[in-house]
Amino acid sequence: MTAQTTGMSDRAPIAEDLRARLISEPEVILEDRDLMRALIAANERAMGTNIVDLRGIAMKRLESRLDRLEDTHRSVIAAAYENLAGTNQIHRAILRMLDPVKFEDFLHNLGTEVAQILRVDCLRLVIESDEAGADDPALRRIGDVLHVAPRGFIDEYMLTSRTAPGRRVVLRQARAKSPDLYGEATDWIRSEALMKLDFGRPDQPGLLVMGAEDPHLFRPNQGTDLLAFFSGVFERVMRRWLG
Repeated sequence: MTAQTTGMSDRAPIAEDLRARLISEPEVILEDRDLMRALIAANERAMGTNIVDLRGIAMKRLESRLDRLEDTHRSVIAAAYENLAGTNQIHRAILRMLDPVKFEDFLHNLGTEVAQILRVDCLRLVIESDEAGADDPALRRIGDVLHVAPRGFIDEYMLTSRTAPGRRVVLRQARAKSPDLYGEATDWIRSEALMKLDFGRPDQPGLLVMGAEDPHLFRPNQGTDLLAFFSGVFERVMRRWLG
């Protein structure tokens, strides 16, 4: 009897102010997950190994489900912030794209400030033609943003083993199929976004190409809604210049 009393007296009692607070605010314990785990473990040890605590099992399952829900919640929030940042980025690029009043300035602006806003390393506008070529003095004066290609180049370049014909936006790893498209940047462009353009003239298709050194910037499993919106605005701006 004496030994039992001595063992119990070895445990320090809870301070009165702490005990009073826990009694008045029990949610403090309930909201502390580490403390709840410790209490449940102590309760299981007190019951012994021969008793199955169904309540404890249920709580563990609920805790596991809560962890999964919290992970999903964080993922949804992260995706929402990323989508919002992408939307703001596209809007800023469009506003900057609308500033120039001359076509030469418009093309130069695409390859510099618009490309910087979109955080791409290379931006090209491809137009098919039977006549003009890379050696045309007028094209050299405009710069390297405009790329004139032979007929059929755009459909052939956009087509991949996983891409169905007619798709408007294609995201993929870059391939060295047309070295002259990126010029000196061909060796380090690793991913690209391809946006087919409709200028309102069947005989003059267009293609907007964004190239990036980051191989993961453009991936086939990414959404294309924002790029489709950007290319739609770009089409309307180009129709104004072509008209």
